[in-house]
Amino acid sequence: MHKTTIIFENNKHLPSIYGEHNGHLAVIEKALGVEIGAHSNECVIASEDQEAVELAEATLKQLEEMAKQSKNVDIEEVKAIIRFMIHDGGHNDSDDDDDDNHNGADDYRTLEIVTQKGSIRPRTPRQAELMEAVYDYDMVFALGPAGTGKTYLAVALAVDLYLKGDVERIIFCRPAVEAGERLGFLPGDMEEKIAPYLRPMHDALFDMMSPDKVEKARSRGEIEIAPLAFMRGRTLNNAAIVLDEAQNTTPLQMKMFLTRLGNNSRMIISGDPSQADLPSTLESGLHDAERILSDVREVAFVRFTNDDVVRHDLVGKILKAYDRHH
Repeated sequence: MHKTTIIFENNKHLPSIYGEHNGHLAVIEKALGVEIGAHSNECVIASEDQEAVELAEATLKQLEEMAKQSKNVDIEEVKAIIRFMIHDGGHNDSDDDDDDNHNGADDYRTLEIVTQKGSIRPRTPRQAELMEAVYDYDMVFALGPAGTGKTYLAVALAVDLYLKGDVERIIFCRPAVEAGERLGFLPGDMEEKIAPYLRPMHDALFDMMSPDKVEKARSRGEIEIAPLAFMRGRTLNNAAIVLDEAQNTTPLQMKMFLTRLGNNSRMIISGDPSQADLPSTLESGLHDAERILSDVREVAFVRFTNDDVVRHDLVGKILKAYDRHH
């Protein structure tokens, strides 16, 4: 049995470190397979696995650092820190082998988007990679399964660029896959017909900006939410442009969208290549673009996996079960 003891410097930080009813400790125990005994400011970590003890110790010290900075910590934050620690400790044994150039503690502590409604930090190493890529590249593809935070983070990054003044406007779009036959049967005018397709972007946007500020920005033309078809023939300058559900574009639609990129603009294209709703006779424009652009150095690809799922823990297990089945 391997053991280590941590003594925390300040008792006032213990609620943030341990969590309500020691809830944070329970999460660490379950995720890493360790036993943690907490007595006042002293923590004893024990496990048959030395690496698990070290990861738990690193996680608790990260929580202490966040408590010192008066950062709010909840259960999801603890899970996020554990993901970073596992990634850092389990896969980055040396700097020479670290293709992503990430350090778990540093990435989680320093990468942060400050919005009008709070702060957003990456919850997985891939999310950290996406954040860095958007600031370094004009065009970024975020590929991976549902529940990995691709859309949410893409919206957050676009809002961040807008609020910092790096761009003058934000443009969000999605392909309306059902537009051919079924859209015409929906009630209302065109904006009301396409609203259900764009709702996820509205929801994410309202998490980062108050509704009144969003509406004012929309009335000034600084925020636009539109179906993909509305992009044809335009040149999008000084903008952060987000295309969501990109797996539902055709190759021609994707080419049309990508060539809208104008001066001083950034594009984030997100989608799940495995969940295209297109007819079986049509190839996904996302898959096509990944194949064609993979060697273009100025284009970044961030590939999420089932391990990056940040929704309910069960979602990741469901995705893995489906992968095994197929």
